[in-house]
Amino acid sequence: MLKLENYSVAYGESSVIKDLNLEIKDNEIVALLGRNGMGKTTLMKSLIGMIKSCGGKAFLGKDEIENLKSFERVKSGIGFVPQGRMIFSTMSVKENIETGLTVTGSNVIPEDLYVSFPILKEFAKRKGGNLSGGQQQQLAIARALASNPKLLLLDEPTEGIQPNIIKDMAKTLRKIRDDRGLTIFVSEQVLSFALDVADRIVVMEKGAIVYDAPRDETDAELVTKFLSV
Repeated sequence: MLKLENYSVAYGESSVIKDLNLEIKDNEIVALLGRNGMGKTTLMKSLIGMIKSCGGKAFLGKDEIENLKSFERVKSGIGFVPQGRMIFSTMSVKENIETGLTVTGSNVIPEDLYVSFPILKEFAKRKGGNLSGGQQQQLAIARALASNPKLLLLDEPTEGIQPNIIKDMAKTLRKIRDDRGLTIFVSEQVLSFALDVADRIVVMEKGAIVYDAPRDETDAELVTKFLSV
């Protein structure tokens, strides 16, 4: 579903990601772990087109996407939930989700979104800014799913969320993957969540992949060392 070949991203003269190679299969959930400043968010932003890559190729399925603008990438099948959620706080829950429908040509919110996140149906008229952190994260995910993506990118989804809600989020994401046939790429710092949600654990350090293993074969002790300051 997603393939990166010698993929590079830089801020001006400062190289953040250099010659990265990564492949994510259809319907796979891959968790990208790493400390702050290791390049995870930079990679996510570059995949959705917010930061331009400076070398290599990126494929969504068989289509090259590295030269597409953000809205074109959404149209081609990428959904993005940014770090900090970035919902529209003065708009209602329903209106927030509807912004994700733009590329689909529909104005009807898919019912399965409310099945996955029933609280959003209950609070449909409530302003996004009046939701709790966990509810805002559900809203941000629902908005991204409204565009009917093939690949969902999640940047630090557990940030500021209570531990009991994090457990539920992992279950919900796996169910959404199964129900929708989605591929999910999630950047994260919480190893327990990554192990709950992902099929595969990848660790990034200084813009490079330094560890890659199926969840069932992941050496949690080693990964924890990578995440330690």
